[in-house]
Amino acid sequence: MRTRLAIKTHALLEHFFPERRVFLKSDTDTRFIRLRPSTQLAVFAGSAALVAWAIIATAVILMDSIGSGNFREQAKRDQRTYQARLNELSSQRDLRAEEALAAQERFNAALKQISVMQSELLSSETRRRELETGIGVIQSTLRSTMKERETARGQLAALETSIEESGNGTLQTAASNVSLNFLSDALAETAAERDKVIADAQEALLHADEMAHQIAVMRERNDTIFRQLEEAMTVSVAPLDKMFRSAGMPTDRIIATVKRGYSGQGGPMTPLSFSTRGEEPTPDTLRANRLLDQMDRLNLYRIAAAKAPFANPVKSAFRFTSQFGYRRDPKTGGRRMHSGVDFAAGMGTPLYATADGVVTHSGWQSGYGRLVKIQHEFGIETRYAHMSKLRVKVGQRVSRGQHIGDMGASGRVTGVHLHYEVRVGGKAVNPMIYIKAANDVF
Repeated sequence: MRTRLAIKTHALLEHFFPERRVFLKSDTDTRFIRLRPSTQLAVFAGSAALVAWAIIATAVILMDSIGSGNFREQAKRDQRTYQARLNELSSQRDLRAEEALAAQERFNAALKQISVMQSELLSSETRRRELETGIGVIQSTLRSTMKERETARGQLAALETSIEESGNGTLQTAASNVSLNFLSDALAETAAERDKVIADAQEALLHADEMAHQIAVMRERNDTIFRQLEEAMTVSVAPLDKMFRSAGMPTDRIIATVKRGYSGQGGPMTPLSFSTRGEEPTPDTLRANRLLDQMDRLNLYRIAAAKAPFANPVKSAFRFTSQFGYRRDPKTGGRRMHSGVDFAAGMGTPLYATADGVVTHSGWQSGYGRLVKIQHEFGIETRYAHMSKLRVKVGQRVSRGQHIGDMGASGRVTGVHLHYEVRVGGKAVNPMIYIKAANDVF
């Protein structure tokens, strides 16, 4: 069976690839090479495989070229889209900055209005106390006048009785006439004094009614001032309270910390106390004290806001190049924690302190390059890395918005940018928590 199959296979090969001989002739000898059907088949198969490989390789290269062109076009489109998005974000950031500036101006105007209203409130309260004192004096005078009038009436009745008793006797002397004349003059004088007392009393009552009307008008005005002050306090304190809570900072602890550093008392923020006779405070006094407490809280919030990193370290045009959290390391390609945010701008862009504090480091540190560390209140520290130039020294006290250095590319970097960190109790937190929390206030 195998022999037959081999014979048929050989015959088939002989049909398509007949045996051939290649003669090689020289001057003295003639040789030939015998090309059997199997050899020809092997050569043909090898040539066909080589041609097929060339065709496939050419097709792959062509497809890869076409695909690379499409990928480059897609990359360019993505880049244009990304650039448009960055421009839109830059416009939104500028708009937010303008809104923050307008909010700050409104906040300052509200503080000025509150100060004016507080002065008007204190002056109106003083006027009210003066009017109350005047009414008390008038009422006391009126009571004394009424008592004197009653006394005069009693004396007049006694004199009339004595005159009647004298008229029933037999007194005929000149002395009795003189006494009657004296009594008549006394009665006339007493009647005139009585009329004057009555007129004075009526005038006092009219004055008292007028003063009562003035007090009512003044109380209505005070109520209007109180209401405007309460509304202004609500508008001013609520955004600050929301800002601290959004940043994860407990307001009670923040206020207690600020109070420990600003514990002096006195001045316009001292609680009102108008009574000197041990009386209970009036509703207006309680209302005014609540407003003063809110104003004190607003002032403490203002102090605390300057001591926490709610500002932006870069005021010039920039773009975010890396967020807080795990990311692909630009140097090694591995996954690594990024403990801050990166702001990219031109070389030498000014950098600013985001809160009041004390510089604890200003120099070179491995990986960070030229680095500035600032210690703030509430256990908060900020770091500004990869600077090209340092403008503060260790131990120097800085204020929010103070120029502390210039953007650069020192240390472990791939380009010019600022690496900005916020640490609370030594632990890195997302700086955008503080920056975003202050968007509606500053």
